[in-house]
Formats: sequence, structure tokens, C-alpha cells
Amino acid sequence: MRHYGALGASVALVVVGLPVAAYFLVFRPMNAEVKHLKDEITHREGLLAKLKEETARNADLERANQEIAESIRKIEARLPTNKEIDAIVRQVSDTAVESGLQPPSIKSAKAVPAGLYMEQPLEMETTGTFTGFRNFLSRVEKMERITRIHNMKVTEHNKDGAEVKVSFSLSIYFMDDAATKVSQAN
Repeated sequence: MRHYGALGASVALVVVGLPVAAYFLVFRPMNAEVKHLKDEITHREGLLAKLKEETARNADLERANQEIAESIRKIEARLPTNKEIDAIVRQVSDTAVESGLQPPSIKSAKAVPAGLYMEQPLEMETTGTFTGFRNFLSRVEKMERITRIHNMKVTEHNKDGAEVKVSFSLSIYFMDDAATKVSQAN
């Protein structure tokens, strides 16, 4: 019986020891590895979510950049080259005459840089009715080219006030031919 007692104790020790040894030698390290892999997956899923947000933001920025570029192209299409300035000055003069004003006297100043473009200032003076001048301003405002009227002075031209004398600065914005060639090369 003693023999069975030692054998039973050995079997009991193996039966109890085997699961304990398996826990420490197999399951515990595997659990640690599984936890580490789960943490790694969570971390990478977070990175993936951030990457998706950035990708969506980049797509939005790309679309916004395309819209801005299109707006710039539309504005630049309204800017004449320096070779076309004379035609615009003639157009403004013709507009004044068609609006019932006297042909304006025009003094041209030197073109000055205005940001990425150039500004051609013109000092103009004309006479006519106030209604004619209002019509002139309305027509200049509707011109396709980009212009600006500033330093306007309106004074009475005759004693009965039927006519006014108007002096103002008209700026015509244009693209310098040299700058146009550089931007097209890029």
C-alpha cells in the first residue's frame, strides 16, 4: 500500500504540477504576448484613424487649392497685358464720350507694382452733366478689366450748375509681360 501511496503522491504531484508549470511556462508568457499585441493593434488603429483624418483634410485642402487656382485664373483673365493698356485707355475715353462727357484729358504716370501685378495710374479730367458722369462711372464699373477710380473731385463748371468738371485718378491693373512669361514657364 505504501507503494501506492508514493505512486499516488507522485501522480498527484504531476497532476497538480503540470497545470501550474503550464501556467508559468506557457500561458502566462502567451497572455503577456497577447496583451502586447492587443496594445499594438489599438495603437496602430489610432494611427490609422489619424491618417484617415489627415487624408480627408488633404483632399479638402487639394479641392480648396484647385478652387483658389481657378479663381486666380479668372481674375488674371480680367487683367490685360501692358500691350493692351492703350486699348483700355481708348475704351475709357470712348465710354466718357458715349456717356455725354467731353473727351477727357489724360495724363499717364509711371506704372507701379501692385502686389504680383502692375498698376497704371492715369490722371483724367472731363466736363459734362452730372447724369453723364454717373452713367460713365456705371459703365466703367461694368468693364471687364479691373480698374479703380480714386481722388475724385467734382466741381461746378458753369454758373447755372448744369455742367460739372470732374478730375480723378483711374488705375488700370495689368500683368507685366515679363512676369507673365516667368509664371507661364513655372
